[in-house]
Amino acid sequence: MLTRRQTAAALLAAPFLALLAGRRARGQAGAPPARRLLIFSSPNGTIHRHWRPSGGERDFAFPAGSILEPLTPWRDRLLVVDGLNFLTGNNHEGGQAAMLTNGGGLETPTRGASVDQYLARRIGAADRFPSLEFGVLTDIWGANIQTRIAYSEAGRLVHPEASPRRAFDRMFADAAGGADAAARLRALRRSVLDANRAEINDLHRRIGRSEQLKLEAHLDALRGVEQSLFSELSCGAPDAPDMLDPAANDNVPALLEAQTRLAVTALACGMTRVASVQLSHTVSPVVFSWAGNAEGHHSLSHAADEQAELVQQFVLAERWVAERFGALLGLLRDTPDPAGDGSLLDTTLVLWAKEMGDSRAHVCESVPFVLAGAVPDPGRYLQFGGASHARLLVSVCRLMGVEAETFGDPTTGAGGLAGVA
Repeated sequence: MLTRRQTAAALLAAPFLALLAGRRARGQAGAPPARRLLIFSSPNGTIHRHWRPSGGERDFAFPAGSILEPLTPWRDRLLVVDGLNFLTGNNHEGGQAAMLTNGGGLETPTRGASVDQYLARRIGAADRFPSLEFGVLTDIWGANIQTRIAYSEAGRLVHPEASPRRAFDRMFADAAGGADAAARLRALRRSVLDANRAEINDLHRRIGRSEQLKLEAHLDALRGVEQSLFSELSCGAPDAPDMLDPAANDNVPALLEAQTRLAVTALACGMTRVASVQLSHTVSPVVFSWAGNAEGHHSLSHAADEQAELVQQFVLAERWVAERFGALLGLLRDTPDPAGDGSLLDTTLVLWAKEMGDSRAHVCESVPFVLAGAVPDPGRYLQFGGASHARLLVSVCRLMGVEAETFGDPTTGAGGLAGVA
């Protein structure tokens, strides 16, 4: 149930949202849109001959030993998407920046936002957290274009939380110490935020339009903080995750499991409808020792075909990531939808995204994507022959019930992916 503060925020936002985005049915006429979006990202591209399924659109299979073979139990819940090119970024940095944004500056309809943040403003404005970002070894190189996948607008990075314990504390702080302690904490925070809001609004009236735009971005962030502080939990706090060093290479499996569980918990508790789990970052030096690797992932991603042992190490690392993506789908399947309509997997759109295509060539051509969960007519392998990945981002918006004709740079093409949305 929405608090009065959330209801008021939703009512105030509604006229603006109606101007910005219409609603449409998901995928097929009359089908409801997905209720939630969960993005999973992993770095350093792929080797296509080890990634691509065999067969056609509906009779495809994952060959033995291939990267996607661990997803065989999920085959009929997937849309495997091949043949999409990035037209607004190339190589590691350019691909990372374009992956969820398709470029576009402040003058474009999406203002350079990543698709998760664009949707969070439209479907999550009244939620406790418009979006939540969970990272795994995302901070050891600092915050920059290589280490971030989300943008609130062009040039404005959104930072994932790399520590599961800190993420847990943020999510469940008001549940610690009992109801009285939570009430005192909310009262204290409310007085500080209200005072700041009055001063900022007064300033807004006295400055020029360009400065007002900057201030409005700050106010948007402030509203998000207020919602996270004052909304009520719809479920109890689970056990806190272990204290793990978020910068330790050997902690990656435990960190990823903890962050994945927190993301699903946030969706199940109604804290947010938009979440992301980011495994490391482009040019990632992580050594997947638990998957049999002895060298860094980025180094292995450039192994030539004649370096068969190194190529196999890369494939083993990527198969492990596919296994973890399958585990995420299993967790969603085993978690009931809080509205009582099946499982979270039935009502959540899940996107596995990468920032490059061929890792050896450093190009963003035929970049691999996998969609799962609340997708139309699943169990298909779709090949698009070099189409702009802007169409995928448009389809993601439409599957979430938000009308869009372009995403990012509008010169890269209009419309969604045929057969998707």
